[in-house]
Amino acid sequence: MSKLGVVSAILEHPKEVQDEFNDVVASFRGSIKGRMGIPFADELSVISIALTGETEEVINEFSEQLESIDGVSVKTSIAKIDV
Repeated sequence: MSKLGVVSAILEHPKEVQDEFNDVVASFRGSIKGRMGIPFADELSVISIALTGETEEVINEFSEQLESIDGVSVKTSIAKIDV
């Protein structure tokens, strides 16, 4: 059984942070099930990522790494039941 999470991120000045953001996403590629990005404006992008992890800690670690990037705001939701 695994935990399912959705991580929503807002990138300010996405051209400046996208390489670092994508590096973190790539490092969790085995857990990521889907990604949707919406360029909101030149200075903002919205990205939602669905991922699974053996434990909630995997999902939380992913969120923390993204949030440590300057200009990235993150919110995470984790399903109450296992998948």
